[in-house]
Amino acid sequence: MTFPGQTDLSHTIQHILAADPPLLVSALALEASSARIEVQCLLQAVLHVQRVYLLAHPERSLSDAELSHYNGFLQRRLAGEPIAYILGEREFFGLNLKVTPATLIPRPDTELLVELAVQRIPRHEPCKVLDLGTGTGAIALAIAHACPQAQVLACDASAAALAVATENARILGLANVSFVQSDWFAELGAQQFALIVTNPPYIAADDSHLAQGDVRFEPIAALVAGADGLDDIRHIILHAASHLMPGGWLLLEHGYDQAARVRSVLEGAKFEEVFSARDLAGIERASGGRKAA
Repeated sequence: MTFPGQTDLSHTIQHILAADPPLLVSALALEASSARIEVQCLLQAVLHVQRVYLLAHPERSLSDAELSHYNGFLQRRLAGEPIAYILGEREFFGLNLKVTPATLIPRPDTELLVELAVQRIPRHEPCKVLDLGTGTGAIALAIAHACPQAQVLACDASAAALAVATENARILGLANVSFVQSDWFAELGAQQFALIVTNPPYIAADDSHLAQGDVRFEPIAALVAGADGLDDIRHIILHAASHLMPGGWLLLEHGYDQAARVRSVLEGAKFEEVFSARDLAGIERASGGRKAA
């Protein structure tokens, strides 16, 4: 029993940070460090504070309303809902992006694709860039932010995803990116670009990973691409050359075991300087090629 003027220790930041991460470890098989970070993130969202506040005020007790709000978040996470959807945001390439269930959740692996793109964009002259299947706008907005001289066009077949991407551009104040609803190249006419970048669906329809983790909650159309996961990649490679300027680059993210097959498709489509790049884990996560000059 808690008497007037007495703090219920079970309501304190310190107690929550000790008691709740093990629940996430048990329910979701998270690493202990990841579980603690997630609980910190939920507390930060409820209390509207930075992480340093949690560390500096462990004795702080949540009000009944705050505790109810936090417990609602925690139960959703324990049920497996991605924390990015619970919080409605995710950091990507240094940018804080709005995220909804209408979009894929931006992942650190995809930052490799942005790095490869930025390396190929001239620093002091205009450059037209196309982001296919933009989702939250993560890739397009990261490129637009890093390369203000670039003019980035981002497209997606989903109107709901485009609404999220457009809102992210507005919040970030990026004027050098525009949006169009298009199923890949369908609505782009004869437009050509110096660089095309894409993180398309690349999971096989029968992949067991679709029943695990965050992807259970993500839009299936943004994940699955045929029996071998390469239907959309093949389509993009087949049609990309007609939308690339001479010497222009096509860069694609793909699955951990698809690099050799993607390189083969690029070479079959007469792309030059075909390559694959490894992520921080040493996995060939992105591939690309150059249209003949």
